[in-house]
Amino acid sequence: MDGGMGRGKRPASPGSLHPGLLPDEQRRRGSRLLPRHGERLPAVLGADKADHRRGIFESLPMTGLTMIVGGTALALYAFALYPALLGLRARTRSRPIPALPRDQVEAAELPTLSISVTVYNEAHQIESLLRSLVTLDYPAELRQILVISDGSTDGTDDIVREWEDRGVELLRVEPRSGKTGAENASRAHLTGDIIVSTDASARIHPGALIPLVRPFLDPRVGVTSGKDVSVTRHDHHANFGEARYVTYEMWVRDLETRAGGIVGASGSLYATRARLHCTWLDPKLSRDFASVLQARQGGQVGISVSDALCYVPRTYSLGAEYRRKVRTIAGGMVTLWALRDAMNPLRHPGFAWRLFSHKVVRWLMPLAVALVLAGLGLEAFDHAWALAVLLLVIGGIAAGMAEILAAGSKARLPRALSIPFFFIFSNVAIVHGFFRALTGKSEGTWEPTRR
Repeated sequence: MDGGMGRGKRPASPGSLHPGLLPDEQRRRGSRLLPRHGERLPAVLGADKADHRRGIFESLPMTGLTMIVGGTALALYAFALYPALLGLRARTRSRPIPALPRDQVEAAELPTLSISVTVYNEAHQIESLLRSLVTLDYPAELRQILVISDGSTDGTDDIVREWEDRGVELLRVEPRSGKTGAENASRAHLTGDIIVSTDASARIHPGALIPLVRPFLDPRVGVTSGKDVSVTRHDHHANFGEARYVTYEMWVRDLETRAGGIVGASGSLYATRARLHCTWLDPKLSRDFASVLQARQGGQVGISVSDALCYVPRTYSLGAEYRRKVRTIAGGMVTLWALRDAMNPLRHPGFAWRLFSHKVVRWLMPLAVALVLAGLGLEAFDHAWALAVLLLVIGGIAAGMAEILAAGSKARLPRALSIPFFFIFSNVAIVHGFFRALTGKSEGTWEPTRR
């Protein structure tokens, strides 16, 4: 009887051993109990894992290509597409700034102005600076020259006092409070309607002041910025990457002026209305950048004046330029965060777009570089060209870092390599500056860049 029952029943199927499972799940679970004829369980599982791994690696090249394209697109927007969009905006702008007729501008009376220069231990070049300032083409009775010494200890103050009979005034600030802090202390000593700020290492063109202050006849103008001209030092040591960057930056500022206004002034030469300049500013902020943001918040604009030339010696090495850049970037980030309302697109749509594109997107360049490097790393598994480019870029970064670390070296880069090296170390400086700003190490005191 038992034998008859055995002949009448089929063997239990995998699904009957695990009721409620879907067919695919039944096969998988059943295969563990009853493998198919000729199959070995370890081989089946091993094949599944191999297929899974193969699928992951097959998707990596596309991921790598996407990262390369994304990083490259970000860089192209910052340095190519943004200027192109500025040019288009400038063509459609109906009312340029300043908008006063030329004959009216030339006939107007010149305003009184104060030339303010903050120094720290500049005895080696202060006399040359003062000689250039007193010979500027501007009526002496309308001009004040004020040197603000931020606790100098090398005899700078004594040299400045020797120029008092030629209209140069000295204000000593103690203890050291940094450039912005010293400027805060000088507010009560400034007498001009327009405040012109410059650096000890910069040399203003003799005819630059009148073009720099004329635009203030337009009440919409709150800040004017001079045009930096990068010049080689007397010993012919020069950073040609820096020179090309300065030329590019001045071109972008001209486009921004025609499109509605600049987003930052040149620290080497810029002018502000006295009311704006004499506003107290946190010593950790950069006044040249903050002045434009504050002007925009007050309903005014900043413009670049191409006829107001200022000659700026190039730094003798990438190391010196690197330290300056880190300080400038950290100060810029802290300043933008403190005055972030200026980037509100609902209140200042055009200005917010220009500010984001010019400043923030450039500060994102290390991310773009990281994306490209990571993408090249993934592509290098399958493509020799990606490996070659990756090794070339890594070699360039290593060489640029070596130049940065040799901060005291006066060795110069070959001209052909100056631009890529300048781009590389600029991105390293952005990362360094970001962490300085993030950790609160953007200090008010500073060591002037020796040029």
